[in-house]
Amino acid sequence: MANSSLEMAVTKYWRSFHGYTAIDEIGNGDTGYIMASVNNIDQKSPGDPPASDKRLNDADAEKQPLSGKKEERWWNTLMQVAVPFFIAGCGTIGAGLVLGTVRNWEVFIEVSAIFVLVPSLSGLKGNLDMCLASRLSTQANLGNMNSPREVISMVVGNISLVQVQAIVAATIVAMFAIVVNTITDRQFNGNYVLLLIASAVFTATTTCFILDFVMVMVIFGSQKFKVNPDNVATPLAASIGDIVSNSVLAVTANYMFEQIKTSLWQPIALLCVYYCLLPLWVFIVWRNKYTKTVLTSGWTPVISALFISGVGGIVLDKAVDSYPGYEVFQPIVNGIGGNLVCVQSSRMATHLHQTAIPGILPENTRIIEWPWKTLFFGTSAAKVARMLLVLAIFGQIIFMCVADYIYQGFLSIQFAFGITYIMCSLIQVMVLLYLAYILIHFMWKKKKDPDNAAIPYLTALGDLLGSVFLGMAFVILALFDMEYGNNVPG
Repeated sequence: MANSSLEMAVTKYWRSFHGYTAIDEIGNGDTGYIMASVNNIDQKSPGDPPASDKRLNDADAEKQPLSGKKEERWWNTLMQVAVPFFIAGCGTIGAGLVLGTVRNWEVFIEVSAIFVLVPSLSGLKGNLDMCLASRLSTQANLGNMNSPREVISMVVGNISLVQVQAIVAATIVAMFAIVVNTITDRQFNGNYVLLLIASAVFTATTTCFILDFVMVMVIFGSQKFKVNPDNVATPLAASIGDIVSNSVLAVTANYMFEQIKTSLWQPIALLCVYYCLLPLWVFIVWRNKYTKTVLTSGWTPVISALFISGVGGIVLDKAVDSYPGYEVFQPIVNGIGGNLVCVQSSRMATHLHQTAIPGILPENTRIIEWPWKTLFFGTSAAKVARMLLVLAIFGQIIFMCVADYIYQGFLSIQFAFGITYIMCSLIQVMVLLYLAYILIHFMWKKKKDPDNAAIPYLTALGDLLGSVFLGMAFVILALFDMEYGNNVPG
């Protein structure tokens, strides 16, 4: 009787946690892995030490599939990750070249706070779209996107949720940029406040709205062609929009800068429209069963990530004047790191959704592992982590050379710069992958959905670490008179 009650309680909680009735489809007499986990709880007390014969060795642990009921072949995973990775890499190159082009525009010179907005808005767009992609990928892998009615409800709710988060978060990050700029420049201009808020809100909502539809199409296409959406959707969401985000921000800010010279009605009217639409988006999200809980519980990671990315924006604002070329490579380092860590985190989140109950980790899984076990050999995440590190090395070499050639007109990369650049980007990815393993499992243990909570922190840390490590690389090279571009004819 006790076991029956426990089974019903676990099943009810599992259904309410996900917001759908997938368990009903399993059957009355078969609860699969849920009852296996319940039996483990009944048979083992918290104080019992783990039996040595039940411990998986490192080789066996690595053979456990990370995502899906059937283990993917390594070459399938590599191909599925590599194609969108390199496509997204083109987006990061474009984002860097856009920054390198617009840095001399009048609005960027007069309103330097826009540089603080760049990583924050790119990170915000990435956070919101990647969370959406990760949520929908998890639903697709769990088989809950087969009913057209449920799919429409899921998509409408998630897109509306992203609009709510984009409007609120963009306003906050604009205020953060204004405060930082006022402190550093020791002056305040009220017209620039309207310019920054209007540009931030318009950029965030427009890019998110467009990219959300792209993500939905990618996930549906992945299902149709039997490709794991965890491998495809998140890297595309991470960086394909970087070039769009930077371009929209630059054009919007330049337009608003010209308009406020004569009148303030356009930025004011734009903000009024968006803030009037906000209650409508909130109403849609609140009435949607898939997004109602996220509306009230998903703000802490998003807002926290904004301020973390904002620190990276301060680094960009200060480095762009001192180190020519920094603005070209910063979006590439940040974007690639964010791409790769989001692939890993999305796969781990899907794996936990498929094999464990919230609050209970799979057998032989610990929150904190040794770094080499999570990155190289010893856990189920290590196989994919090795692949991602190899992709990071080869990808950064290619992207670095392509960006340099387009920016300078010829290949000007020196050996010292190339080695330093690759090392700083590789260290960034290694730190992010290790933190992702800890954070995903920690949040699962605390009964928080990693699809909503982990990715904002990871992408924001990617922006911060990428900006800081790249800045350190430029500083070290400057100490030895090996700055980027010093061999370019004047």
